[in-house]
Amino acid sequence: MTGETKQIALILGATGGIGGAVARTLQARGWAIRALNRDPEKARVKSQDFDWVQGDAMKAGDVLAAARGASLIVHAVNPPGYRNWGTLVLPMIDNTIAAAKAMGATVLLPGTIYNFGPDAFPLLHEKSPQNPVTAKGKIRAEMERRLEAVSQQGVRVIIVRAGDFFGPGAANSWFSQGIVTPGKPVTSVTYPGRKGIGHQWAYLPDVAETMARLVDRRETLSAFAVYHMQGFWDEDGTRLVSAIRRASGNPVMKVKAFPWWMMPFAAPFVPFLKELREMRYIWQEPLRMPNDRLVAAIGAEPWTPIDEAVRASLADLGCLPPDLAMPQRTLPVPREGEVGGVAA
Repeated sequence: MTGETKQIALILGATGGIGGAVARTLQARGWAIRALNRDPEKARVKSQDFDWVQGDAMKAGDVLAAARGASLIVHAVNPPGYRNWGTLVLPMIDNTIAAAKAMGATVLLPGTIYNFGPDAFPLLHEKSPQNPVTAKGKIRAEMERRLEAVSQQGVRVIIVRAGDFFGPGAANSWFSQGIVTPGKPVTSVTYPGRKGIGHQWAYLPDVAETMARLVDRRETLSAFAVYHMQGFWDEDGTRLVSAIRRASGNPVMKVKAFPWWMMPFAAPFVPFLKELREMRYIWQEPLRMPNDRLVAAIGAEPWTPIDEAVRASLADLGCLPPDLAMPQRTLPVPREGEVGGVAA
């Protein structure tokens, strides 16, 4: 975009893991980043090169004002502390939709697998039936229905669904709040699934790069464009743990079972634990997302080798000594030999 006016991307949720990662990736591609936040001065401390504007995603006027001149709105915002999902989430997506219609902007949504119930497992495709079994899943499914409806009125929508996030900045995640303990050396991990049950993971920088590549091609995509990432497939529930062992330099690291039995007692006091409890079903049987449609759109999926991804994640969480930490790769690379579908 050298010599041209930069395109503006409005980021809702720029202080979060996926919102911040997408913002930085788009900025590296030449986009001007505008970020809405209720306390922009505090937010600016961590990302001084974003254009922070004061406002609340719950207020339609604030979102509309922040969207002036934007050609992309990244809807990566969640209720503070994961509280009041039932009353806050849908009004926020409605505000984004209204602003996108007014500005003619594309909406980019980080999707989730919570839209789907066990009836869609084990292979989850973009058009698999959505029969959510949790309150959060029903809300996410309704968000997508509203976005699909507005896509028929001239607003472009891109949705990318992926496995469980991990990576630098992914604070509210199974990896950072369930498996390892931030700020402490890795002497043990707590794994939520059973050995032999596969699980799909997504490294945050790879997800952000994937989204950015789709944004680059948005004019060629369908009006309602939904894609699944393959990410990192842990085929038997041991490969991620093995990568943590290698990255931490602790070959005798202990593996503990996640204490599901205590969730009913702790969940009322810790909202995120309530989220974890509701998602137990995704750990009870394999769930895998083929990426054929994504590969057809952008070519090989961006993919960071698992050892490098885990090492960067642990370093970001303060779980590694300086001699084991290493710089994060600037740009994820395509998986070698990948031509689409589910790679071996």
